[in-house]
Amino acid sequence: MKRREFITLLGSTAFAWPLSALAQPAAMPLIGLIGSSSAAGGLWPRNLAAFHEGLNETGYVESRNMEIEARWAEGQYDRLPAMAADLVQHKVALIAAFTTQAARAAKAATATIPIVFTTIANPVQIGLVASLSHPGGNATGVTLLSVEVEPKLLQLLHDVVPGAAVVALLVNPTNPNVETQSKNVQAAANALGLELHVLNASTEGDFDTVFAKMQELRAAALMIAQDPLFNTQNGQLAALSGRHSIAASYVDREFTVAGGLRSYGTSQRDVYRQTGIYAGRVLRGEKPADLPVLQPTKFEFVINLKTAKTLGIHLSNSIQLLADEVIE
Repeated sequence: MKRREFITLLGSTAFAWPLSALAQPAAMPLIGLIGSSSAAGGLWPRNLAAFHEGLNETGYVESRNMEIEARWAEGQYDRLPAMAADLVQHKVALIAAFTTQAARAAKAATATIPIVFTTIANPVQIGLVASLSHPGGNATGVTLLSVEVEPKLLQLLHDVVPGAAVVALLVNPTNPNVETQSKNVQAAANALGLELHVLNASTEGDFDTVFAKMQELRAAALMIAQDPLFNTQNGQLAALSGRHSIAASYVDREFTVAGGLRSYGTSQRDVYRQTGIYAGRVLRGEKPADLPVLQPTKFEFVINLKTAKTLGIHLSNSIQLLADEVIE
């Protein structure tokens, strides 16, 4: 080959390589999503929509400039560690962990991949972060503080149904927060002079047994502890409460809309929107260690006047005025 031909060939090859490289589309960041429940049940379609809304606010839209690989445990919490490890193997850019159980599994699976979580517990106490203001490490997120709020939930239930001397607390014994939940609510019950019975349900199939036990105990009121299973089945729990003439209380507004007597808690929609915003900020390069754990600032007290009338409960004007929303 002549020297001139060689130089021409070399030049054309060198010129063609960058064009070929530029023609390759850049890989979109992959979010690994892990949840304790089911994407289709209860509150989760709404929560997922809020998560996407938060991502969109930071410029990320699924299938346009990012992808999501989701894993749902369907209430079988023992599956979460393997699911978290699988997402790590997929080399995701970020793990969005919905619920305390999922957050703990993600934290155990990786110390390097960023994690944005939601939890009902204090994330410092359960080892997710070093502090709320300076998380350190690879995780940050939003706490609903439901564990801390649950004694207030019992107080409000007692205010609405002051004649109920015997009350029940429904918990999921597989929830890692169950000991704290039970202890906090028991202390509140003792202070109010109430007889409290803690009842367990780890599957939907346990609900009928729980309500039969309440009849046996002559419990007139039920407080439901926060749990992914109960979030998914809040409509069924509200229906069972009505069928058994039980004054029932939960943390989420949708429970009251479905026929429960009352609810008190933070807006889950806002929590998951904020989680989406944090996920977007991390994808843009911010470090979880520098993003303080967000805490709710507003709590919603909702009562269902129609349910109260069905149960023969009189809700005073003062109680109604305290409520953020009265469903009639």
